[in-house]
Amino acid sequence: QAQLVESGGGLVQAGGSLRVSCAASESIFSFYVMGWYRQAPGKQRELVATITSGGYTNYADSVKGRFTISRDSAKNTMDLQMNSLKPEDTAVYYCNARKTTQTYWGQGTQVTVSS
Repeated sequence: QAQLVESGGGLVQAGGSLRVSCAASESIFSFYVMGWYRQAPGKQRELVATITSGGYTNYADSVKGRFTISRDSAKNTMDLQMNSLKPEDTAVYYCNARKTTQTYWGQGTQVTVSS
C-alpha cells in the first residue's frame, strides 16, 4: 500500500512564493499520474496540477503561469512550486497518485495566503 506524505505548507503574504512537496513510499514511476489537488473551506476539492509518468503536465486555468509541478525520481518526490500567490489560493493541498486499480491521497498540508 503506497503512502504519500506532504510537507512545506505554511503562511505567506500575497505575491509571495511557497513550495510544497510530496514524498512517496515507493518509486514514483509505479504511478501513471501524480498530482496536486486543493480544498478551500466550504468548497469542493479541485484539481491544481498533474504530471504523468511520461512527464506531461496539466494545470488548472487559475494557476497557469504561477504554479509549476515537478518530480524527482531519485528522491521519489513530487513538488509544487507556487509563485505570485493570491489569497484565493488558500486551501489544504493534497498529493494524489494513481495506479490502474488504486488511487492514493496524502493527509494534506495547509497553505494560507494573507492579503
